[in-house]
Amino acid sequence: MKLSHYDFDLPDELIADRPCNPRQGSKMLVYNNSYIDTSFSNFLDYVGEKDLVVINNTKVIPILLKGQSMGVNFLITLHKKIGETNWLAFAKPGKKLSVGQIIEFNNRISCTVSKKLKYGEIEVKFTCSEKEFDEFIEDEGSMPLPPYIQKKRQSDFKDFNDYQTVYAAKKGSIAAPTAGLHFNDAMISHLKKNNQLIEVTLHVGAGTFLPIRNDDLSLHKMHSEHGAISQKSADRIRECKLKGGNIISVGTTTLRLLESAVINGEINKFKGETDIFIKPGYKFEVVDILLTNFHLPKSTLLLLISAFSGTEEIKNMYNHAIKNNYRFFSYGDVSLLYKND
Repeated sequence: MKLSHYDFDLPDELIADRPCNPRQGSKMLVYNNSYIDTSFSNFLDYVGEKDLVVINNTKVIPILLKGQSMGVNFLITLHKKIGETNWLAFAKPGKKLSVGQIIEFNNRISCTVSKKLKYGEIEVKFTCSEKEFDEFIEDEGSMPLPPYIQKKRQSDFKDFNDYQTVYAAKKGSIAAPTAGLHFNDAMISHLKKNNQLIEVTLHVGAGTFLPIRNDDLSLHKMHSEHGAISQKSADRIRECKLKGGNIISVGTTTLRLLESAVINGEINKFKGETDIFIKPGYKFEVVDILLTNFHLPKSTLLLLISAFSGTEEIKNMYNHAIKNNYRFFSYGDVSLLYKND
């Protein structure tokens, strides 16, 4: 299986750098062996009486930081906490940093580079308490927008609202579960009232941004991410499937967590790390319908949806989306995909 099979050309003007306003006004492409062009505001029409909608309630933390060292400006994106004040991070320009070098963020907060890893990744230790660090990123951190948006513009104040789901609750992600960005409060309230909403947590990590660097997909290793599914949620999902209902996953992060919790063909409670890499050939055990944005060429997420709905089917669907001016990537429009059995 070669990565080059999962490439496509996308006009630059279809890459969204701001979300639709209002949130629920995004276009939605429904694919179930045929195409329906509609609006996300009609999403609830596709939720059957027996179905459950599963969302990822993780909350993005503002860990995009601007620092200085030896007269050079650095952009630091923290992506995994490995100690009270120790983090793994991506640095730009990473080549201008050395082990032992100090990066200053303000008069009080700095960090020391303790390791240099591959592809601009570093390990850093902050010279402050955990409480001081939390206060610092809340006051001075920016939302860690994907690299393709940062090439167009800087992260700004509007992103604190735009790049967060209305149901975000548990801090820990470096990226938003972007399929959830389309929901407004009224839609979530409707699902709760009908007892059709389940919350799980997967803290999105670096794997969502990192490119696949080898054409041989068997050599790719995903970064691990922490997730949790309660026993009650697992029980409700099993009951839904036994009664013939569909499990509708809001986003690929939710799907990856649900599929990670499968033991002997059934979902169970889960708490821990997952590095599951879903690609064509994978057998889905839990999710029946997937709500997801339009993804980057040659990405792990494009491989995942190709596994879910079929490689050729996704290629044809993306051609349809491009011809019909759907907006792509994190702030773009959305698709509703049915599993290809």
